[in-house]
Amino acid sequence: MCQQTTHQKEKRPIHQWFLGMIVASIFSFAYLIIPIYLLSSACCLILRYPTTNASITYALPMFLSIIIPPLPSTFILRLLKPMLYYFDYEAIYTDDKNVRQAIAGGKNFLFAAQPHGILSFVGMCAAVSKPDDAMKVPTAAASAVLQTPLLKNLMGIFNLVDASAHNLKKILKGGGSVLIYIGGIAELFKSCRAEERLYLKK
Repeated sequence: MCQQTTHQKEKRPIHQWFLGMIVASIFSFAYLIIPIYLLSSACCLILRYPTTNASITYALPMFLSIIIPPLPSTFILRLLKPMLYYFDYEAIYTDDKNVRQAIAGGKNFLFAAQPHGILSFVGMCAAVSKPDDAMKVPTAAASAVLQTPLLKNLMGIFNLVDASAHNLKKILKGGGSVLIYIGGIAELFKSCRAEERLYLKK
């Protein structure tokens, strides 16, 4: 049994499409500006530019982010719903009802989804559209995302966990479930618009 949900095919007012573009742009802008801010903060602290106090004040958001752990937020995810009307988003779930009942009953799963994407707007839309009970299943993400100040707090609202093999085994052995997007960062830059290849390992 498959359940298919779609938001883009529904007719929506232009203001919702425009609002969705603004919401999506926040994440795109953050991915661009956060590395620049972190590098400039480090340089200002090292050089004490323009003054020691000013450099510390400028770097304060970075220090706070290091201390504050990433926190998932269902409330904030619901506010991101306009993204569903900006992207041509469509989700297909296999045996969704039975799987959710099995999770509620204590059974654990390793879910696989695609596509990955450099900035996974697919994953964001999936998280936004999921029922609240499904939000309890964390999504595996690259360690760099979870360790980079500010970025970890921004993306942490999506309930992310480290995608390392050790951590995934720990979650599954502990009875938990996890969602992983097939592929990886290195694989993304080897993609080709003209050809698709699938490599299988025994």
